Amino acid sequence: MDSVAPKAGGLPQLQNSLIEVEGRVAVLTFQRDDVRNALTGTQLIDDILQTVAWVNGNDGISVLIITGDGTAFSSGGNVKEMHDRSGSFQGTPIDLQDQYRRGIQQIPLVVHGAEVPIIAAVNGPAIGAGFDLACMCDIRIASTRAAVSEAFINMGITPGDGGAWFLQRLVGYQRAAELTFTGRLVSAYEALSLGLFLEVVEPETLMARARELAGQIAAKPPQALRLTKRMMKLAQRSELPDFLELCACFQAMAHHTGDHLEAVGAFLEKRAPRFKGE
Repeated sequence: MDSVAPKAGGLPQLQNSLIEVEGRVAVLTFQRDDVRNALTGTQLIDDILQTVAWVNGNDGISVLIITGDGTAFSSGGNVKEMHDRSGSFQGTPIDLQDQYRRGIQQIPLVVHGAEVPIIAAVNGPAIGAGFDLACMCDIRIASTRAAVSEAFINMGITPGDGGAWFLQRLVGYQRAAELTFTGRLVSAYEALSLGLFLEVVEPETLMARARELAGQIAAKPPQALRLTKRMMKLAQRSELPDFLELCACFQAMAHHTGDHLEAVGAFLEKRAPRFKGE
């Protein structure tokens, strides 16, 4: 099934991450293994925000994969900075809440508003805000080396990045409460059994499997895929009558795309469709 190439002129200029594009799939890889890909005390927050904004504005991208280089997916907050009350953790309570609002809390807002499906390829431990980032993604595939923990309580703090909102929507209130109140470490296979991970694979096959799934999704009609992603998110906060009104509007739009006519024609002619994102 053929697809069009990305239309954007160039890749975003990232500081602590690498971005690669293959076909309609973009891969964002954190490159701060020296601090286990901590989100604070690095430029990873800005890298995530820039990447999602770039993807949203690039009609040639249909799926984004997020992963980490090295031993961890992300260790979340920089504990040394917490201890020293430096970086994102310095100043008065008013200063700190501003740091959260203007800093790490931008991640859930931006990721939640992503217009394409996001796959987290969890290569290693995802702790605290790193776990929450994985929970913000649409799909999570993990290495056997992965582990997760909603570890904020262990540091005497609360989930400040919206994790308590995302986690209970994935596993229900009772299980989210247990994980959040204990802050315990959960193995990859237990996380799989809880529904936190879609699949657990061997480390050497993680990216191949993530790319395979991303490719299957990216092969679908690009405009319909983006509309469907928006519908999935809006369904989480809409009453059924309002949501059905929206579905009717989105469906009417989809019926008038060239890709819809191509899909129907290919089905009737028993051939592979050629989607153009039109």
